[in-house]
Amino acid sequence: MRSSTSAPLFTQQYPRGGQAFNELVSRNVTLALVEDIGIGDLTAQLIPTNQNAEATIISRENAIICGQDWVNTCFHQLDNNMQIKWQVSEGEKIAANQLLCEISGNARALLTAERCALNFLQTLSAVATQTRAYVDAIAGTKTQILDTRKTLPGLHLAQKYAVTVGGGFNQRLALYDGILIKENHIVSAKGTAMQTNIHAVIRHALTLNSGVNIQIEVENLDELTQALDADATSILLDNFTLSDMKKAVKINAGKALLEASGNVDLNTVRSIAETGIDRISVGSLTKNIHAIDLSMRIK
Repeated sequence: MRSSTSAPLFTQQYPRGGQAFNELVSRNVTLALVEDIGIGDLTAQLIPTNQNAEATIISRENAIICGQDWVNTCFHQLDNNMQIKWQVSEGEKIAANQLLCEISGNARALLTAERCALNFLQTLSAVATQTRAYVDAIAGTKTQILDTRKTLPGLHLAQKYAVTVGGGFNQRLALYDGILIKENHIVSAKGTAMQTNIHAVIRHALTLNSGVNIQIEVENLDELTQALDADATSILLDNFTLSDMKKAVKINAGKALLEASGNVDLNTVRSIAETGIDRISVGSLTKNIHAIDLSMRIK
């Protein structure tokens, strides 16, 4: 039986506001602040210890806002009494020069947390914005936009979250979250039954009893047929032409989930979706992003 993705995997395992989600955000922020502050913020020592200040964060370009929890945690880890009033909601489309939030609290904490907070917000908003562009490009088709594991080290799950905020889905959260059999896995299993053929590979994967989705990558229509004959429920079409994708959809006849990968950009994604493919995985959602331009100003 073919599997389906009813909701982003991140949302299922890390619901926003839940303990797992909050622990993830706290871990990201703690590491970022330790890395940036080190032995101490030397410049902030110019400010009196008990001085308070007010600040605003403003967008400099259109975007999808994402990362509010990371921003809040950056400031609260340094001043638990910091007051943060958001003027926009997570996932909302924002415009250039729009006021995003107002912050008040200890001046030293404000200035020390500023860069880490903005780094999280500009990076995660960039991922959400990029994802939304792809989702909008295929609007009206049945196809889902998925991310990949081409993420920034240390921000892997945070970027997976940002994809969901932008309206996309998660291919898998990480290596532990699914089996994806690629050519390199088969070649590396020299002299074993796994190297024999696609049917043997799938049978071997099933014996692991992993309880996760098993997907196999194929590079041509012959390998697709082999995978279907082996009762594969999820198949990744690697660098197929549009013509072969249409043939693959016809051959598949709804038996397995078909996912397209390779040579996907905003100019090609609509044509790929219109072949009838179920999913399209796009590495550039998290890999080739342009940080959103934001600014914090003390009033």
